[in-house]
Amino acid sequence: MSKPDCGCGCGGAPAFPAAFARPRFFAGQLLTEDDLGLLTDYVAGKDRLHNRMLSGPGVVCGLEVTCDSCDGGTVSVHPGHALDCCGNDIVLSCKEKVDVQALVRELRVSSPGVACGDPCDDDQRHYGLFVRYEETMADPVSPFATEEPCPAPGCVPSRVQEGFRFVVKCDTADDHRYNPATKLLAQIGDKDAYERIRLLSLRLDHYLDPMSVAGAFSTRTIKFEDADAVRYADNLRLLRESGEGVPQPPAARQQTEYVRALASAIARYDTYDDAGQQDLRAKHDLGEIDAARQVLGAACDRLAAADPEQVWPEPAHRAVALAVVAEAKNRVATADPDAPIEVRLLAQGTPLDNVLEAEFRADLVRIREWLLGRLDRVPGVADCVLHADVRKVAVPRPLPIPEPDPAHRLSVADLGLLADAAGKLTTCVRRFVTDAACSTLNPPCVDCADDDVLLAHLELDGCDVVRVCSATREQVLPGGSAYGEWLPKLYQLRHLAEQVCCQPTPVYRPPGVPESGPIPRPYVPGLLEPWRRQGPLDRMWDLLVTPAPGETVPKPVREQVYTVPAEVTDSLQEMNALRGQVSDLIATVEALRGQLDTAREQVARVREDVPDRLSDRLSELESAPAAEPEPEPEPEPEQKAPVRRPRSSSSRSGGSARKPRSGETS
Repeated sequence: MSKPDCGCGCGGAPAFPAAFARPRFFAGQLLTEDDLGLLTDYVAGKDRLHNRMLSGPGVVCGLEVTCDSCDGGTVSVHPGHALDCCGNDIVLSCKEKVDVQALVRELRVSSPGVACGDPCDDDQRHYGLFVRYEETMADPVSPFATEEPCPAPGCVPSRVQEGFRFVVKCDTADDHRYNPATKLLAQIGDKDAYERIRLLSLRLDHYLDPMSVAGAFSTRTIKFEDADAVRYADNLRLLRESGEGVPQPPAARQQTEYVRALASAIARYDTYDDAGQQDLRAKHDLGEIDAARQVLGAACDRLAAADPEQVWPEPAHRAVALAVVAEAKNRVATADPDAPIEVRLLAQGTPLDNVLEAEFRADLVRIREWLLGRLDRVPGVADCVLHADVRKVAVPRPLPIPEPDPAHRLSVADLGLLADAAGKLTTCVRRFVTDAACSTLNPPCVDCADDDVLLAHLELDGCDVVRVCSATREQVLPGGSAYGEWLPKLYQLRHLAEQVCCQPTPVYRPPGVPESGPIPRPYVPGLLEPWRRQGPLDRMWDLLVTPAPGETVPKPVREQVYTVPAEVTDSLQEMNALRGQVSDLIATVEALRGQLDTAREQVARVREDVPDRLSDRLSELESAPAAEPEPEPEPEPEQKAPVRRPRSSSSRSGGSARKPRSGETS
């Protein structure tokens, strides 16, 4: 074999040689020990590689461990065949008696730091009996004299005897089986953190199409169809039958959905002009539309009195439910013609108030930071441009969560930026998870950190073996033990992978809208229910992370956890509050600046009206700094106070005041 370039593997030999080289013989060739040794190395290396990669470590057959009938401190190992993780064959041709007591003493002597206890104490101890591949040199012969400058002294072994030895270790052994979720979670990171990102992405996904339509066509009519008339009549009847009083959590959740459906139908009606509304009343039974508004307002008042945390334990659903009640009350129960965007969002069943808008802004920042954090830590990403695409997404500026404000109005620019960022980031999340799920179809190679093969678990009482268990040891399977529990899922994963892997990069595109006439838009279903996706990627995710009966637990992800101290969190909240105050100050300064401009205009008009002799005095007063007036001297007794006369223009240069000339008035 050629020189390796990937470090050491099994016993100092390369685990993955750079290439295999075999000797080529020809007539007249001088054969040396290097040529013949290369031949044996080539054959043995190929056999070990096939054993390691195609079969994997474990017991092939036999090697059953039983209690020995004569001595309580020994066990019997029956003939059999095993493969270690380096691909070496371990063959036991005859029954062997193993002295467990001696092996435990050897373990204690060789590893004094191992907390396995005294081998002959009164407590029960658990160990593992392993078999280890060993090679010994045999059949030494004396070599003939050669012309080598330093010939080998004495005899040289002429054979390599393949054998084994039994060892006892503490009852811990590496599990070489491959759980697909191990690699998936290594890329996704903390599962709970991803589930939160997934939930926020699903909420944004429900709003994507409605926000795109409402922002781009804020003056167009949302089409009122037969299904809307049925939804209007059914939910109006259900709200009338709901009764009075504050509803309990299950009933409140159901009534909130009734409110959303009824408000959507009435909001579609409100997008029509007077002639269109008259046609709708004639075509559908909408004669009591005003009474329906009153029923809707009363239902909103009852729901507003309920405790939202008890009704909606999940914060993501709670914010949507609160927006449903608030927007239905403020935009539909009392028609609001000054909020065209809000009404068109409500007409599609996706209300958006100022609180939910602020949450959407924070969600986009959180999703973007999570994606960048995962892409910075995960080395093996197959979507090569995903990192650059995430960084290029323009996220709206986050705002502190405000109090509900019915007077708040959405702008076309803000809604367009929100929809654009949401469409790109939700698509990037789907791309990242698709890349991670598809990578699980390539199991990693077996790590040969420990090349001992477990034969049985032993339970000792003092120095006697009281129980032997061989049922949980690794067995050699087609494709290796690494594929053991992956094989049952293989064909389902392959079928799903054909639909999600190696496909064109997904791009969010807003829904198509006709050039004229009412816009046909479906009512968004399931907005207040648990959000689930049923696509191939989601079925692939569920299949990978849902353990089957008897499946091993995914290996924990060991990575540095970056936590945000409480001081930093508090500082960020204070910064958001200060940002809001700065915005208010900027608005105040702009108002003062407008008042200053108005005052300057008034001064200019006054200057035009006053005589020329006062213009210089006005200029002096405008440019001079404000100063406190000097106190006038008290007049002497029985003397008349002098009359103050206006100064002339010479006072600007420091001269004294002159007397008025003839014809001038004082």
